[in-house]
Amino acid sequence: MVPRIEHLVVSEDGNVLDYISKALRLPSKYVADLIQFGAIHYALVCPKPPPTATPEQVKIYREVTEASVLQRRSSLKGKTVREAQKTYRIADANAFVEAGTYLRVHVHPKRFPRCYEIDWKSRIIAVTDSYVVLNKPAATSVGGSSDNIEETCATFVSRVLGLDTPLKTTHQIDNCTEGCLVLAKTKEFCSVFHGMIREKQVKKLYLALTAEPVPTGIISHYMRPVNLAPRLVSREFIEGWHLCQLEVLECKEVPWPNTDVVKTHKIEDCEWPSKKTAYECKINLLTGKTHQVRAQLAAIGAPIIGDLMYMPAALAANSNPLINPFDKQRKECSSDGDKLAAAVEWISCHGKEPNSAIGLQASQISWNDGNCSYEAGPPWWIVKKQI
Repeated sequence: MVPRIEHLVVSEDGNVLDYISKALRLPSKYVADLIQFGAIHYALVCPKPPPTATPEQVKIYREVTEASVLQRRSSLKGKTVREAQKTYRIADANAFVEAGTYLRVHVHPKRFPRCYEIDWKSRIIAVTDSYVVLNKPAATSVGGSSDNIEETCATFVSRVLGLDTPLKTTHQIDNCTEGCLVLAKTKEFCSVFHGMIREKQVKKLYLALTAEPVPTGIISHYMRPVNLAPRLVSREFIEGWHLCQLEVLECKEVPWPNTDVVKTHKIEDCEWPSKKTAYECKINLLTGKTHQVRAQLAAIGAPIIGDLMYMPAALAANSNPLINPFDKQRKECSSDGDKLAAAVEWISCHGKEPNSAIGLQASQISWNDGNCSYEAGPPWWIVKKQI
C-alpha cells in the first residue's frame, strides 16, 4: 500500500477522533486503530511547511500562525512558538483538540504482519529483573517507527510476559535482520546499556551469508552522514563521513540455501548469477552504524543473500566497475555537478528495503567482560536435520 500522510489544521474545538474521521472521511474504527498504532501526531502550532508544500498549505500555515491569532490562544501562554511546534503522539481517542492544532495523520502506516505469526515465547532467550534478551525474528520492527509502535518486538514480548510497563529498546537491529536483541525492563538499565554501547563495552558478533567470499581481517569504510537509505560508503576518507569498521573472524564455504528454505523464509531473489555456493562469515562489529554490515560487504563485492537494497548495487558494480563514485576504481569527475550526478546515478543502482529475511543474524551479544553473554542459536539458513 502506498504511504499516505495527511496534514490538517483543526478548524474547530472538539474530539480528535471525530474531527479526523470527518475531515478525511475515514471510519471512526479505522481512526481509532491509527491512534492505537501511534500513527497520529499533533502540535499546538502548525510547523513550518516543507518546500514541497502546496500553495494552499502555505496559505493556511500563514493564517494560523499570525501573531494576532496565536495571542488569542490561552493554551500557548508561557510557550515560545518553537516549543508549541513540537510534535507529540495522540495516545487517547477521546483527546480534545482546539482550533489551530496541527495534526499529522499517517493514513497507511507500514505494517508488520509477521508479528502475528510468531510464537514469541519460544523466541525469548533470557529474562532478568532488568532486561529481556530476544532472538528477534526477521521481518519485524524492534521498537516501531513514526507510524507504527503497535506491531513491534517490544510490544509483543511485553504482552507475552504480562508486563505492566512496556519494554524499552536499548539498541537497533534492521527489520530484515534476525538475532540477539536486548530490551530493557527499566529506565535505569536502558540508560546503563546505552552508556556501555557508547563506551564500546558491548560486543556484538554477526553471521552473514554472502554471495562471494570475504577476506578475514578488519574492513574499513567511511559512511555518508545522511540519515537516508541506501547508506553510501567510501573506501577513502571523506571529510565529515563516519568511520565504519568490522572484523571478519572467519569465512567458510556453505551451500546456497535450497528452494524450500528460500520459499519458507520468503528470501528475495536478487538475480545473483551463481546460486551454487554461499559463504558464511563470522563478524565482530567494531562500530555500530545503520546498515553498516550490509553496505560494507556489498561495497567489496560480497553482498548479503536476499538483500534487495544492496545486492543490485553490487551487481551494477560488477557490470560497470567505474559506476561507484566512492570506490578507489571510479570515473573521475571534473566538477561538483558531475560528482552529484555520479552519486545520484549510484544511488539509483540500489533497490528497496527487503520486507523479509536476509542472510544476516546478530548471533551473539555480550557485556560486562563476557559475564553477560547470549547466543541466538542457528540462523535461518541452517536447516535442522530431522531425527
